[in-house]
Amino acid sequence: MTDEIRNAYLLAAERAVELLATERVARCWGEDSVLSGMSVGGLAGHLARSILQVEWFLDGEVNGAQPVSPVHYYARLVGTTVPDSALNVGVRERSEETAAAGPALVAEQARTAWQRLVQRLGEEPADRHVAILHRPGEEMLLDGYLQTRCVELAVHLEDLALSVGEECQTPSATLALAVDVLVAAARDRHGDQAVLHALARRERDSNQAIRVL
Repeated sequence: MTDEIRNAYLLAAERAVELLATERVARCWGEDSVLSGMSVGGLAGHLARSILQVEWFLDGEVNGAQPVSPVHYYARLVGTTVPDSALNVGVRERSEETAAAGPALVAEQARTAWQRLVQRLGEEPADRHVAILHRPGEEMLLDGYLQTRCVELAVHLEDLALSVGEECQTPSATLALAVDVLVAAARDRHGDQAVLHALARRERDSNQAIRVL
């Protein structure tokens, strides 16, 4: 499973690198994206961070804490659908901070980070922990964290492509991993009965149980 997860991540990260380097992304950098309150540049910065952060987290200090699962990583989130929630405000601020470097540098930073990760991920053991830097003291298994990055890449590759009118297909292996994680998070958050309603009896889906992000 380790190889499958890492290959799915690297394939999607490569697509992100290609999309970030397009002329359309650079030309639309200051325009609104399809996400309310986020510019194309901010969205590009957010997408790039799903590559850059893997290196940052790998280089963080770990102490052998019980790893957070990718399912719990998402199931515990609150305010995901509220534009001005602390979660979404923080995401936008960090994304715009990355985007401030400009389209050329963001694209180059993502490309060089991806190139290093192609080598590095092939050398890291299956039990490798990474530090969750925005949650001090928390850790995840590397493969678990890469599953969350597959979610982010799958979601935001499409967001950025739609924002600039570019064609970009997320690799099928990445999509499958992303769906597995998000459905499992929905089950953890709402329970199986609610998820069943969301999938098969929408008229009884009072909580939008399948919605995680």
